[in-house]
Amino acid sequence: MSRSDRFLKACRGEPVDTTPVWIMRQAGRYMKEYRDVREKYSFLDVCHIPEVACEVTMQPLDVLNVDAAILFSDIMIPLQGMGCKVDFNPGPVMDPIRTRADVNNLRVCVPEEDVPFVMDAVKLIKKELNGKVPLIGFSGAPFTLAAYMVEGKGSREFANFKRMMFAETALYNDLMTKVSDTVIAYLNAQVKAGAQALQIFDTWGGILSPTDYKNYVLPHTKRIIANLDRSVPIINFVKGSGLMLDLVKEAGGDVIGLDWHIEIDRAISEIGPNFSVQGNMDPAYMFAPRELAQKTAAEITKKGMKARGHVFNLGHGIMPMASVDTARAVVDAVHEAGQR
Repeated sequence: MSRSDRFLKACRGEPVDTTPVWIMRQAGRYMKEYRDVREKYSFLDVCHIPEVACEVTMQPLDVLNVDAAILFSDIMIPLQGMGCKVDFNPGPVMDPIRTRADVNNLRVCVPEEDVPFVMDAVKLIKKELNGKVPLIGFSGAPFTLAAYMVEGKGSREFANFKRMMFAETALYNDLMTKVSDTVIAYLNAQVKAGAQALQIFDTWGGILSPTDYKNYVLPHTKRIIANLDRSVPIINFVKGSGLMLDLVKEAGGDVIGLDWHIEIDRAISEIGPNFSVQGNMDPAYMFAPRELAQKTAAEITKKGMKARGHVFNLGHGIMPMASVDTARAVVDAVHEAGQR
């Protein structure tokens, strides 16, 4: 077995030679190569120009020796196709969507027409990879995307969004339906263009209680996963979901992404034998002494062997101050510890 297929096999719960690993945000600011590109292009330019997105996507593959590539883009990109004007300063900012008229004016994104550069990037990256490792496509989950849309930016409490959810539930559901339709179309278009796995990022799903997640989010996520092209594995990552893994399971998919707030062996016990897992080292270990980072990664990898399949990853994205050398050492430690 080679580096080219161990990630997909682990996602499907098939035997692997060693535990595969990739890192969320593995192409980014902690790498000098990426910073060099950003001196010439804005963040949105990198997302919009397929050749540059391809270049950045490829940068960490051999530097880190990871087992999968992930499309370089941003979860906010398909919102441009819905009629939202998104900018970054440095995080996403946009005009808030808060009224019935605002929601009615939104359209469902048609990816091939509204954001064709994403599909062009997927095709270009797939060609450049030439089978070396699989390519992961992705989208934000509807709850996370709608949260940004209603607030107009990131937030600590998402008070405006929660007010809509609880006080104007019909409006909330209409917004979530439009965003969900966009997510379905956007992810399926990536598969058609060549993506070999998909990840749904629900960064803010964990801000809700399990009961509210079940009532207000789960139906939309279930509908998305049920309507995706299931010829590729689906990874569902809900940050902060350690107390509601039963609900994340109910959404479906093939792999459940875990953040670092729950021990991986406990999560595996709760999830059971029908899903693979992905995760879950604290990203801050990339600042730790290399030996400690390697030891922690190896321990997580050993515990992960109890799952149907395990893809090692951080519990969220790698941070800009991370050490490239430590990241490579972690990957090597996972491959060594995970040998079957």
